[in-house]
Amino acid sequence: MNKEAKISCKNIWKLYGEAPEKFLKNTNNNPTTEEIKKNNYIPAVRDASIDVNTGEILVIMGLSGSGKSTLLRCMSKLIEPTHGQVFFEGNDLLKASEKELIDIRRHKMGMVFQHFALLPHRTVLQNVAFPLEVQGQEIQKREERAKDVIKLVGLEGREKYYPRELSGGQQQRVGLARSLAVEPDVWFLDEPFSALDPLIRKEMQNEFLRLQSMLKKTIVFITHDFDEAIRLADRIAIMYEGLIVQVGTPEELITKPATDYVAEFTKDIPRSKLLNAESIMNEKDKKPYENKVNYSDKIEKIASKVLKSESIFSVVDDNKEVIGSLSKKELIKALFAEDKNE
Repeated sequence: MNKEAKISCKNIWKLYGEAPEKFLKNTNNNPTTEEIKKNNYIPAVRDASIDVNTGEILVIMGLSGSGKSTLLRCMSKLIEPTHGQVFFEGNDLLKASEKELIDIRRHKMGMVFQHFALLPHRTVLQNVAFPLEVQGQEIQKREERAKDVIKLVGLEGREKYYPRELSGGQQQRVGLARSLAVEPDVWFLDEPFSALDPLIRKEMQNEFLRLQSMLKKTIVFITHDFDEAIRLADRIAIMYEGLIVQVGTPEELITKPATDYVAEFTKDIPRSKLLNAESIMNEKDKKPYENKVNYSDKIEKIASKVLKSESIFSVVDDNKEVIGSLSKKELIKALFAEDKNE
């Protein structure tokens, strides 16, 4: 198991139908698609293995029905997998007692879902303090903590408002604040911004990134919006019909799609905004050329000067060490990459 992983999923299956455990056992936990269909099972998650590393934002993507929300709920054991293992901080979550699970969820996990699920008869302060009330904290302590996270998400001054008096974006901030109140180690977010209009959604993405820059949480974030995913993700897992078909950085998914489905899924992403110099450079050429670009520079930032020049550029790291080279040829190839099927 990856020592850096906060969560590790091993061979997770979630089948819906009659006696799925028995069916999996009879097929050595490796049934074919034909066997699954023939026996009238619905495969929500199929043999999924993935690590979520400490401090990273892992985005899970896929079309509706691909299994992403089911996998997230298996990770937190909100639903019981049909088969497999889920390790949380090295401990098998599926073997935890009900008491241990409740304790983990109350103290170590924060969850935010698409529907804000705020308590309409409680104020912002009372909503945010609610999970601390469930923990049994006394009122002064929990309200002090609630005020801190309300300030953190930019709602200071609205502590006495009721949900109906807030905009959609403000209600979502209350949901984020409530999940942060328990100071979770892991944050699960299932399409938290999808109900918001585009301007508020972008504002909430900015807020989310600001919070993460300060808090460094381990985050599993579900979205069906690739633009949102590439803004937020350290890595992206793409699911299709219950399977994890590829896991990688946004750059890796664009430049090295593992399947035709991934290539189709990512084909409309503006490459110049996503790819950086390191992802398209010639790794073998480490000569010290006169012109230089930083490895993290996005193509859109450096395209003009590289395309206008006949010279080769050195690609350097943060220590000014040459790690590759970049020419007009590599840049054009990256910007105007042909469909691999053509």
